[in-house]
Amino acid sequence: MVPERAYGLASWATSLTPLTLELRPVSSSPVTSPAPAQPYGRPPLRTVHVLGGSAGDGGCAHVRSLATGLAARGVRVTVCAPVAAEGEYDFTGAGARFEPDAASALRAACAGADVVHAHGVRAGMRALLALRGRRVPLVVSWHGDGPPAAGALGRLGRLLERQVARAAAVVLGASSDLVDLARLRGARDARLAPVAIPAAPEPDDPGKARAELGVVGRPLLIAVGGLAPHRGYPVLLDAARDWRAMDPLPLLVIAGEGPLRAELSRRIEAEGLPVRLLGHRRDAAQLLAAADLAVLPGRGEPRAPLAQEALRAGVPLVAAAVGGVPELVGEGAALVPYGDAPALSGTVTALLADPDRRASLAAAGRAQAATWPSEDDTVAQVLSVYDELMERPRR
Repeated sequence: MVPERAYGLASWATSLTPLTLELRPVSSSPVTSPAPAQPYGRPPLRTVHVLGGSAGDGGCAHVRSLATGLAARGVRVTVCAPVAAEGEYDFTGAGARFEPDAASALRAACAGADVVHAHGVRAGMRALLALRGRRVPLVVSWHGDGPPAAGALGRLGRLLERQVARAAAVVLGASSDLVDLARLRGARDARLAPVAIPAAPEPDDPGKARAELGVVGRPLLIAVGGLAPHRGYPVLLDAARDWRAMDPLPLLVIAGEGPLRAELSRRIEAEGLPVRLLGHRRDAAQLLAAADLAVLPGRGEPRAPLAQEALRAGVPLVAAAVGGVPELVGEGAALVPYGDAPALSGTVTALLADPDRRASLAAAGRAQAATWPSEDDTVAQVLSVYDELMERPRR
């Protein structure tokens, strides 16, 4: 969703293996420096992280965070991802080696790996193909690949899920419902592993962001994410029709780009909706901090970055109660049924008319965010899984 430059990254403390010093008599022979201590008392662990288009922006931010923490701990990290993802998230700057996601590059990277970690089911299948014939443990993180498709595509998706779940040494589900799904698909070891994303930097003057959008004396609503069908934007525009009668008239801004842009633009113009499509924005975190409400109408990412950022920043959130979102936000957001435009419209209208309720929701959101695992916790959990796999007999 928001690239690394917008989030900012926390500094990671490097784990150091204790050194034992031994005093020796003075000798005329040349003095050589000892070899650098290696983590775990053995050569550096070599990991390959596989990303694809299905991992979502939250998956890319998660891998960037993992790469930073793992590299700081002496782990050698290679990220195989689309070139565009490297441009947005700068995995190389996090201390990882970047390889484009071409099949030949992926096979070469996996050939020298101790652990391959795929992010998303489709990335897991690509990793399986690259690992064919190699006894390298595969870890698959299920971040959510969007809503299930119907018909033949749905059957193919379930087949891929079964193959990946059964082949993975460990499946890490970002929410409890994904852990249950992995077990249903045949995973022999599925665990809950909440995804932590980097905290956003302190925002600039919110008034400046509002002035740049021309929002003076009116409420500002924000949604962030690619313009894709599962994001729920058609439902959001249905709700926005009701807001045209409000005084003052709120402005809804949507930061993101995608295949639905033309369709949404036509609706906004034809129906005179108080909605503006901003396209891809590097300052989405700053815009969020300036908003009166954040809106998450879709599905697909159980630990949606927008939900995490809004609750951390104390921006009241209205979200669809679907997937892992209720588990993530707890009492820290106003939840509405997925796909229910009247419920979404009514909840937003009521919150805009009730500043005390918004303040209460903001406080509850901050409290909920304080219960989430940190980036350091996430890296530690992943490292413990890798260590465990290194101790297992190779199958």
